[in-house]
Amino acid sequence: MVWLQLSVLVPRKSSFGPILKESNPEMAREKCVLAYSGGMDSTISVVWIQEQYDMDVVTLTVDLGAGPEIVGVRERALQAGAVDSLVWDVRDEFVNEYVFPGLKAGAMYEGVYALSTALGRPLMAKKLVEAARQVGATAVAHGCTGKGNDQVRFDSGIMTLSAQGDQLRIIAPAREWGMTRDEEKLYAAKAGLELREVGSDRRVYSIDRNLWGQAIEGEDLEDTWVEPPEDAYSWTKPIAETPDQPVEVSIGFEKGIPIS
Repeated sequence: MVWLQLSVLVPRKSSFGPILKESNPEMAREKCVLAYSGGMDSTISVVWIQEQYDMDVVTLTVDLGAGPEIVGVRERALQAGAVDSLVWDVRDEFVNEYVFPGLKAGAMYEGVYALSTALGRPLMAKKLVEAARQVGATAVAHGCTGKGNDQVRFDSGIMTLSAQGDQLRIIAPAREWGMTRDEEKLYAAKAGLELREVGSDRRVYSIDRNLWGQAIEGEDLEDTWVEPPEDAYSWTKPIAETPDQPVEVSIGFEKGIPIS
């Protein structure tokens, strides 16, 4: 068994999460680099971190191939109150250093899932640490909840990669604030945030997309008897809308890497 010691900021709780910290106007505010997707949770986190931790927020959007969702992400972060917003295109590094090794290893979870999200998290953690060092931040933040493996991927990656030098503190707003989805929307409205939501207001799921795949998850999909709605898909069409004739696709490989 391996025990990890996390350096995590956890303030006291209130009905909407931690209470505000008292600020000292004579002291320069510390900086926190927030992993930012442009969605509701990460946009709320910009405001929440400033209020609850009295820190300036610099957002970092790590582009692993998110496609059109990346458009306007910097503007949304600045409108939410970030002091700066970084957008780093790391698609080449992601494919060459993470996807191709996974492909050569035949990395498939239970034989069906190509680990697209899991392969991207270590690189995102790496870039969070690099950005924190670049801007002089003392903390980094991610949007993981207290459920699932993603929080471990981020936390362990950040701790390991920041071990040389000052240890970076870890903030996880969605793991700390304890708000329901409706409470998050109320919080956003009170903060005057314009949120970007895709699909129906009744939809409760999210999509994590990169060059290697996309993962669709959320409350609406927890019940295996509930068929995922069509607006959850962006790379495929319903079978009724596909051609009746098959198409043959040939891919050339060299030493386990697709080259043509």
